[in-house]
Amino acid sequence: MTHDDQLLLVLANARVIFFDFDGPVCDVFAGLPAPQVAKQLSALLASHDSVAAAKAYETDDPIEVLHIAYEASPELGREVELALTAAEVEAVAVAGPPTAGAVEALQAANSAGRAVAVVSNNSAECVERFVEAHGLGDYISKVIGRPTGQPHLMKPNPFPLITAAELMHMDVTNCTLIGDSLTDIQAAHAAGTTVIGYANKLRKAELFAEAQADAITDDMQNIAHALTTA
Repeated sequence: MTHDDQLLLVLANARVIFFDFDGPVCDVFAGLPAPQVAKQLSALLASHDSVAAAKAYETDDPIEVLHIAYEASPELGREVELALTAAEVEAVAVAGPPTAGAVEALQAANSAGRAVAVVSNNSAECVERFVEAHGLGDYISKVIGRPTGQPHLMKPNPFPLITAAELMHMDVTNCTLIGDSLTDIQAAHAAGTTVIGYANKLRKAELFAEAQADAITDDMQNIAHALTTA
């Protein structure tokens, strides 16, 4: 079966489509780079806990810094999470337009009678801010952002997908997730949804195939096309 056939099959069987945010809808840190945000959060951590900060300075992933902060203490975690949310809101304001093909994919889902939710490890605030700024609200029924104060419930935990399905009044097995990271593939498998790997960088297609994504695409426009065909 070709990639296109797999995509058609997965989308034909999905009654609700979950879009991951960073990647499939928006390049969150395009204007305010993620390593810069990670460094800012690590510096905040350094003023409270030098051991945790030393660990945090080794990563350029803001979400990883958040995990490290919560491991150090819930109080520190909350402080770093507030700073991360503020940075994400700032980042989406300078992130530029939606991912190429994303608007078409959202519109096609809508036209095909599929309900859409955004399910993200980013804060709901930054997703909502971006959705509003780019007039995407008509195409998105729900936004499920990072579970505040509970980083262990973020993807790859299936919790956000199960929550999203409940909010959409849909059995989770009738949903599919479009995501661009291994954590998306893992969360979908754990939840029992199908998953489309959006391979927006070299080698991701290979990784997603190894992780047994149900379909793989390197262009969000293909999602729009498949939904129109399906």
